[in-house]
Amino acid sequence: MSSRSSAAKVARWLVTKEKRDEAVSLLCAWAASGPNDKEGQELLAEAYRLDPGSQLAQLAFEKMEGIEAKDHAALDAAITQWTPDEIAKLEKQIARPNFMRAQVGFNNNVKYGGNVFHIQTEDSGLDRPHIITHLFADGGRIIKSNKRSYAEHVKRDDVAPYVRQLMKGQHMEMAILLREGTFDEVIAGRAVGGMHQLEAPPRLEIQKLATKKETRAEAPEGASRSIPPPPAPVAAVELPVAAGAVAKPASERKARFRLNVQRSSGGGPAYYEPLGDGAIIGADGAIAIANEKFCHPREAQIRWVKGRVWLNDLEHGNGVFLRIRQPVELEIGDEFIVGDQLLTIERNPDPNDGPGEGPTYFYSSPKWPSSFRVVQLFEGGAKGACVVARGTTMQIGSAIGDFVFTADPLVDDQHCLVEEQAGAILLTDLGSRTGVFVRIKGEQELISGDEVMVGRTRMALDIVV
Repeated sequence: MSSRSSAAKVARWLVTKEKRDEAVSLLCAWAASGPNDKEGQELLAEAYRLDPGSQLAQLAFEKMEGIEAKDHAALDAAITQWTPDEIAKLEKQIARPNFMRAQVGFNNNVKYGGNVFHIQTEDSGLDRPHIITHLFADGGRIIKSNKRSYAEHVKRDDVAPYVRQLMKGQHMEMAILLREGTFDEVIAGRAVGGMHQLEAPPRLEIQKLATKKETRAEAPEGASRSIPPPPAPVAAVELPVAAGAVAKPASERKARFRLNVQRSSGGGPAYYEPLGDGAIIGADGAIAIANEKFCHPREAQIRWVKGRVWLNDLEHGNGVFLRIRQPVELEIGDEFIVGDQLLTIERNPDPNDGPGEGPTYFYSSPKWPSSFRVVQLFEGGAKGACVVARGTTMQIGSAIGDFVFTADPLVDDQHCLVEEQAGAILLTDLGSRTGVFVRIKGEQELISGDEVMVGRTRMALDIVV
């Protein structure tokens, strides 16, 4: 015989399959069909979390409290539907390890042109090996569908993660196509979207960054590593090499790269051009940023290796940040800079608004579904303002958005966008003047024109050829 714990498990599974209404119906049915105890109240609390305005949850509450003022026909129908046998049958599906049935898909909303669109990606399983992505508008109208087959890959040993990655890529691809204006004529009703069978791999424009220790990120294939002619000479001082290092005579060394100062809070040279194949950024190295109080003596290392330049975080101080050129994928705990604001991505805490002893509900403000939150970090490590994403999206700016910094002149009106897509958190620069910088913690390849930030000093790279 199924229990209330089984019902809660099945409800969570239904949510992962984007069947929230069914999950609410199940929770209300099992909350109202048993004793009015803590376990029943917890089921009802979860139903309210999924849908704070649920009429079915209200009916369940009334029945649990013995109120007979309203017709409970809808609740009775839910109780009839969600029998112990039905719960047991669904539990078997959850436990089934066979991938044949299809993997759980992706669903999320995307803002474009002042409107909200919905993207849904589904897998049909190994017996019908293809992936379909639908783009919805106007609350339910399918305006475009893309389909890819993976029939030739069904015998791979890693077929499950392969298909998962393919689904993720196809889902993100649809969002990119939408924002590029590909479907503008379809949205306006002047063209038909229809279903397209795609053969090429998903087209993604996600910049890979080494945001974790012991990771390595190369520049995009074909990225330019050449530079314009050097600027007019400016007085610059060659600082001593790090303690213990053996330096070659100046006659045997030459500069491999140059860091042009774009912004400095403490003055100093217009550029740094250390001799040799590598240099330390920090007071102990050849790139000692003048009067930068946020720079550790050994903040980062920059190296020239066979015509390529690599940046390594040395795990000291406040870190080094790289300006993003394309959308980047972030994880919980990653840090980024917007204007003069240091921000980090955090996971939302688990809800604690269920019933206490009594049972009595904890009083709270209404909540909406949210994928993540962004937290401001102050000097000294204290946390500042915290903003929870509305659903899967958060916009940051100085005038428009969810997280607004009106007093920061380096933040544009609409500066950047943070959003969850296909289980990944993406950070996108919305064409801002001052850019968006992400903290590097591994080994990151740089190309000419890349901008790095240490503290409040911003520098652009030139590779000397």
